[in-house]
Amino acid sequence: MTDTWPVVAPAPGTPTCGPPSFASERGWWVTRHADVLAALTDPAFQVPSVDSGPPGTLAWLRATVSRFSPPERHAERRAVAAVALATVDPDELRDDAAQLTGAVLDRAGDRVDVMRDLARPVPLRALADRLGFADPAAAGTAVAVVAAAYHPGVDPALTARADHAVAALLALAPPALPEVLANLIGLLVQTCDATAGLIGAAAHHLLPPGGAPTAARTADLLAEVLRLDPPVRATRRVTVVGVRLGGRDLPEGSPVLLRFDAANRDPLVFPEPAAFRPGRPGAGLLTFGAGERGCPGDRHALALATGVFDALRGRCRRGPNPLRHEPHPTLRVPTSLEVSIR
Repeated sequence: MTDTWPVVAPAPGTPTCGPPSFASERGWWVTRHADVLAALTDPAFQVPSVDSGPPGTLAWLRATVSRFSPPERHAERRAVAAVALATVDPDELRDDAAQLTGAVLDRAGDRVDVMRDLARPVPLRALADRLGFADPAAAGTAVAVVAAAYHPGVDPALTARADHAVAALLALAPPALPEVLANLIGLLVQTCDATAGLIGAAAHHLLPPGGAPTAARTADLLAEVLRLDPPVRATRRVTVVGVRLGGRDLPEGSPVLLRFDAANRDPLVFPEPAAFRPGRPGAGLLTFGAGERGCPGDRHALALATGVFDALRGRCRRGPNPLRHEPHPTLRVPTSLEVSIR
């Protein structure tokens, strides 16, 4: 049997690759693979600063996690996350996610909503359990509330709900210093939407309506989904000095959006970039970032997604309903995705 792979069109709003471009209402956009990689690894491009707040609040959490930390604090806080993840075996995490997914499918009847019942709650519950949180299911519910308000500039009502959720997570977390707890919670928050978006996209693109099996490895399938329909479409930086990038001069203080969705389709790096080709040779995927701020939990995120998707591909087929996504400037997460259970 020869597999027929899906055509994955660029998501609406995905720019084409070209030199860095500037518009007054949005700042600089960087779309070529080489330029995005250069910006991710150049200290002239830093993560925008965030304001802190009282201990135990969302603002405190954002200001304490490694993701939003200034350069002088980033390494030590990233090390906290790395130490925590070093205690979690990705293979065991994958098996946990597969078992939890199987249990949901066993009691779901003939249909299940992947996004509501699996893509968020299963990875969060599995990782929270391995990180030592009491009541992993409750921790996962609280993390989803925090994730909805995690990026600066959201509705104040969401921020107030997130403050209560952060307090709940601190009460459920294992004993540790506050900065350690913040970065444990940060790992869960970064897992929430990104892993859910990957699982949802994989189910949408790869579960055939007829439920036909494929021999391709899940890891290879997920790599192409991450490339062609990444759950994290972009990341923000600001220049701390004037810098030249891709033939353009960016002044100090320039807001910059690094477009993973465009760079992952750069024809100079990915021959026939629109083609879905599991097992493409070589590296180059930028969805997890690169450099000192690259995602510290990429192997664990892929293990969680693999566990869920392996269970889905063995037992489910996709329905005909069109797919819609949550409104967000940089994330791409389906709102719902119903599948039938065979």
